[in-house]
Amino acid sequence: MDADVIAEVGTAFEAYEKALIRNDVDAIIGFFAGDAVRYGLADMQVGLEEQRRWRLAQPPLPPGRRLKDTIIQAYGPDVAVVNTLFGYPGSEVLGRQSQTWVRLPEGWRIVAAHVSEPRGQPA
Repeated sequence: MDADVIAEVGTAFEAYEKALIRNDVDAIIGFFAGDAVRYGLADMQVGLEEQRRWRLAQPPLPPGRRLKDTIIQAYGPDVAVVNTLFGYPGSEVLGRQSQTWVRLPEGWRIVAAHVSEPRGQPA
């Protein structure tokens, strides 16, 4: 069962990443539960409307985003946690991203997310 959950969440996570790279705000928001909490580098959103407003005001991600050491852990049939490192060309700093995914009636959704980027710490 864990392998199935990991595969399902892995597919959802890959689609989320593609939406981030495309800066497709509607698609990005669609991966979150209605009351999800997201902590960013210098921001915080609770719920989809706050996140939508924030995302529409942000520039797209820099080109060349890469992921490293992505780990997906299943905790039963309906909960999984994704942790990954991310970086961009020209920077040795790797950011950290974590998401808690829950299987809801509408499918897998992120209920909590956290993004951080330590300064001055090479990859």
